[in-house]
Amino acid sequence: MTDDDRRHRRQQEEEDDFGPPLFAEPDDESDGLSFGASDTGPLPHWTEPPTGEMPRTLATSAPADPSDDLDVWSSFAGKAPVWRDDETVSPHDETGEMERVPTGQGGEELDDVTSRDDSIPLRREPGRITIGTDPTDDRSRPVPRKGRPGEPGRGGRPARSGSTARATSSRPAKSGPRDLPTAVGIGLLMAAVFIVAVIVGPKLVLVLAVAVLGLGSVEYFDKVTEKGYRPATIAGIVACVALPIATYWAGEQALPLILVLSLVAGAFTFIGAHSVESAPMPNMAITTLGVVWIGFLGSYAALILRYSKGFGFPVASGIISKSIGTDTLFLLAPGVVANDVGALVLGSAAGKTPLRAWISPNKSVEGLFGGTVATILAMVIVGLTDRSSTWNSAGDLIVLGIVISITAPLGDLTESMFKRNLDVKDFGTVIKGHGGVLDRFDGFLFTLPAVYYLLQVLEPWVTK
Repeated sequence: MTDDDRRHRRQQEEEDDFGPPLFAEPDDESDGLSFGASDTGPLPHWTEPPTGEMPRTLATSAPADPSDDLDVWSSFAGKAPVWRDDETVSPHDETGEMERVPTGQGGEELDDVTSRDDSIPLRREPGRITIGTDPTDDRSRPVPRKGRPGEPGRGGRPARSGSTARATSSRPAKSGPRDLPTAVGIGLLMAAVFIVAVIVGPKLVLVLAVAVLGLGSVEYFDKVTEKGYRPATIAGIVACVALPIATYWAGEQALPLILVLSLVAGAFTFIGAHSVESAPMPNMAITTLGVVWIGFLGSYAALILRYSKGFGFPVASGIISKSIGTDTLFLLAPGVVANDVGALVLGSAAGKTPLRAWISPNKSVEGLFGGTVATILAMVIVGLTDRSSTWNSAGDLIVLGIVISITAPLGDLTESMFKRNLDVKDFGTVIKGHGGVLDRFDGFLFTLPAVYYLLQVLEPWVTK
């Protein structure tokens, strides 16, 4: 038996046992693998070398045009992509997001596109995509803009001309330790000068008041100018000095007159400017703030002193008192000082609860309580010891102490708030050991109007 017979017999036995083979060997006459009648032809054998030709299944019947490339931007009106940095931005558009008026191929203006809000019309060019932006977000993205010289920025501080924005600390730079002996010595000297002026007469006290208000206004306008504002400085200082003088001479009716004149003077100042770059609105507001805060509130000292002129005021026991105004200011001054000292002592020793931490971290509720107690005690002790013909009742003195305890800290906090906004430690350095005039007399500015009207309500010179 030959080898072919043996192999054929073994194959027959396997078919009888397991069935026909799964993968039969193709006959030599086969044409290869076929996919039906629509096939493009037999596949090449795997041993044949590659031809590098494109399969006929992807080829077109017509010859390929080399200029006929696939245009992936056909859905965007055939325009190429434009990167965000390559866009032409108007010189007046600082954000690069100024509304554009789209035009068609013929130059005609296209209809507006409405945003999701349906209340904000958006103008954008159809058929153009900008890479680097979110085309689904139609909301504008505001960016901080540069302010004009003298115009406050978004942070509340003015923008400076020709300077770049720099990060500033929210807290003014700390100064060295306070020279306490010098501060006490200067304080005693100021108290002695004030006592002498009270003894001499109301006119000398008025001269001191005008000098304090004038120096305070100079400090204020100098500091805001240093920080970038451009107020009407001359008009503001003149108004702060004229208010107490005119009030002492003409009474309360002089207050609105001087305020109106100062506003008119400020308006003339900015009307004469070359352009809106002078920022008239914020700078007129800064000017008016100085006039009202320093000149207007401080002029109530002159109204209190008018009680010592003896014209048109109440008569006690048939005799016009010549010392009502000076007696009241003589009590008011130690009351404000006692409030400041009491708050400092108790606040330093036991202060744990900040009064307004963002304004002044060192001012505490415990210090406020200590200042109130110290003020009331000072009013009772000084008032009963002085034995003046004006404040001769313990009840009136206690009420006066309570009013001072409320208004003096309010004036102090207000000045500290302004300093915090300007990032300054003090408004000036005129008074050695105390800072500027405003730093020393800030508590008086809110106290003077309150005491003046309290004087009219209580009439402490009248025997009850």
